[in-house]
Amino acid sequence: MRFSVYLLALSIALLAGGCGNLVSSGSDGGGPPPGTPDAGPGPGEPDAGPGPGEPDAAPPVDDTVAQLLALVQSCDHVVGGQYATDYENAPSINVCGLTGAVFWKADFDIDCDGKRTAVCNEQTDGAYQPRTSATDSNGEFLDASQLPYVVIPLPSNRWNYNNSGIDLGTVVAVIYNGKLAYGVFGDQGPDNIIGEASYKLATLLGIDPDPSSGGTEGPVYYIAFTGGSGMVSKIEDHAEAVQVGQTRTEELLQAN
Repeated sequence: MRFSVYLLALSIALLAGGCGNLVSSGSDGGGPPPGTPDAGPGPGEPDAGPGPGEPDAAPPVDDTVAQLLALVQSCDHVVGGQYATDYENAPSINVCGLTGAVFWKADFDIDCDGKRTAVCNEQTDGAYQPRTSATDSNGEFLDASQLPYVVIPLPSNRWNYNNSGIDLGTVVAVIYNGKLAYGVFGDQGPDNIIGEASYKLATLLGIDPDPSSGGTEGPVYYIAFTGGSGMVSKIEDHAEAVQVGQTRTEELLQAN
């Protein structure tokens, strides 16, 4: 009786699945047959990502950044001479004009001047100065560790930023490695050097903010909006700077 039941059960199994579904005890039975491509991750499953030795994908560049970068590939010089990125380098940087802005392509040195903080002080920065050219609405010097700001060279026969409709509080769009951040013109630098911005702006762009060893050789693009509508009413109000920057960016793309 038991033998008959066994034969019946075996016959049903063979009719339902076929002999081809029988696997040996050493096989997992879950993979595709030989020569069949992998199906890839199922719905909701993450991609495997690059394998060992494969490069990471390039960071995405949004449409606004791509359009801005397209605008700054040629230069209409607005200066009487070129700037250096550092004292030891030969002058090679031009300030260029657009309708509604000026721009330059340079490096990014870390400015930690202004309010003394845990990350910006005489011990962390050998060139630290407790003052900034601009002060906030309370009359205090700016906090480089908290406020995204840009350094622009002192007026000279190379270029006087006032002649371009720029002053302390002007909003500057800064682009690095596919990222866009807005800062304000908050400090003046040497009249022959260009390419410097605050500790906080570096962090927004993914740049090492260490004032002694950080920064980047770039390229970093600085786009300073010209005229009164490109300025903030409170230099320490970063939200206002972002709002002004976004509005002026749209206008810049339409006008050029």
